[in-house]
Amino acid sequence: MILGPGDAAPDFSLSDQFGRDLHLAEAARRGPVILAFLPYAFSPVCGDEIRALQEIQDDADAWGVPLTVIAVTADAKYTLAAWGAERGVSLPIGSDFWPHGEVARAYGVFDEEHGVAERGVFVITADGTIVSGRQVARTETRDFAIEARTAAANA
Repeated sequence: MILGPGDAAPDFSLSDQFGRDLHLAEAARRGPVILAFLPYAFSPVCGDEIRALQEIQDDADAWGVPLTVIAVTADAKYTLAAWGAERGVSLPIGSDFWPHGEVARAYGVFDEEHGVAERGVFVITADGTIVSGRQVARTETRDFAIEARTAAANA
């Protein structure tokens, strides 16, 4: 079952596409986090979404809003490095590759049958509380405006 408002956000540590350690608790200390799970690197819908997430991060940085956008997929970090470079993405993309899908599973958005994350997205406050959480169909492109507004309101 997907986590929702009021739930404690499970902390995690993953490698990102640059080989850096990515810690949710560390990111949340700087301000709210938009945590978006994506099923497949290099797929058309995920490509559109990763660019939209990068634009949110760029806007937050330009406006001085202490917001961190984190994307997570079950792809290997090397795949994510190539995908991020192709898409011009600098926001962290965490590799939930091994143990496979562990972080997505903790948030209730892992598809066991297909071995991928579902399209779940969460807004997490500095104290580690989820204030917004939702999931859409794998074929649906998300508009992250709600999450951007919610995160900015909690900054």
